[in-house]
Amino acid sequence: MKRKTWRIAGINFDHFHMGDLLRYASEHPQVELVGICDEQPARMAEVTRKLGIPRERVFTEVDQCLETARPEVVILCPAASKHGEWVKRVAPFGAHLLVEKPFAASLKEADAMVKAMPKGSTLMINWPLQWVGSHRKAHELVEQGVIGDVLNVWHFGGNRGPLWHGADKDEKTAAQVAAEKPKSWFYKRAHGGGSLLDYLGYGTTLGTWYRQGQRPLEVTAVVDQPAGLEVDEHSIVVARYAHGLSKFETRWGTFSDPWHIQPQPRCGFIIAGTEGTVSSYDYDDFVTVQTRRKPKPFQLAAPAPKAPHQNPIQYLLSRLDADAPLEGPVSLPISRIGQEIVDAAVRSARLKKTVRLV
Repeated sequence: MKRKTWRIAGINFDHFHMGDLLRYASEHPQVELVGICDEQPARMAEVTRKLGIPRERVFTEVDQCLETARPEVVILCPAASKHGEWVKRVAPFGAHLLVEKPFAASLKEADAMVKAMPKGSTLMINWPLQWVGSHRKAHELVEQGVIGDVLNVWHFGGNRGPLWHGADKDEKTAAQVAAEKPKSWFYKRAHGGGSLLDYLGYGTTLGTWYRQGQRPLEVTAVVDQPAGLEVDEHSIVVARYAHGLSKFETRWGTFSDPWHIQPQPRCGFIIAGTEGTVSSYDYDDFVTVQTRRKPKPFQLAAPAPKAPHQNPIQYLLSRLDADAPLEGPVSLPISRIGQEIVDAAVRSARLKKTVRLV
């Protein structure tokens, strides 16, 4: 039986992950890449060249792109503070939407995004760490009850900074970073910049996945105040649950990027339960486990994920083909709790005190 071919377009190139997502789409056998669109043509030049996108499929006007290309799935990568605006703009055209992390700049905006979606259209929030083998293996062990009931999740997430790498993790020079920093949305508070909003959702959303949907009672957050910047580059957040604490730390300015050389502290997760612990670090092909039967830490293989869990395009299309709901961090229930914790952390950092979830 012939499988459906999906018409996909990529709109708004604020986030450099657009290049990665379009590459996944172009490599998928069921995808026809029907259009890309950004108000700044220069931001589309690299991906146009790399993927060989025909000139007639490159647009600078959003409505023209949607009306001409008629995509069934749209990839959106706007600045964090613009997610709600862009979902409301694109949703009426009826396509399924894949929005690159974070969910939104606020819980209110996240709920408005869900409300804006037409009946029958899917909204998926992509968290790239969901497709990492070590983190999937850790969740598998949690689901199997290997470490008992989860009591604590620790996450350290970050990299040298969002301007040090482009699509496909292409390296940039210090001079390029310095030139781009003053005008980048990543460093503007009004656009949802800062390490907390960029990276905290990874920890809180996957942490909620590991905690099987538990919501914390209260959150305490502290952020740094770098000289000359209006956003943070380092945050530490503690969430108190009915049973146990979790800690989520975000950092722009790690000594090295974890996809090349893991910095110290290492980027990834440690999960502690009533019967054991498991650590899963970014991009490792193993996890490390302790249990009451085997208290000495030992490694278990974490092989690369198999289809349809290798990347977000593959996963979304598999669920659409099966007419099945999304599961895990990319699903709206888990992503929403992650956003609740981020909102609470923002309030806590601003008020400089512990806040309860509303």
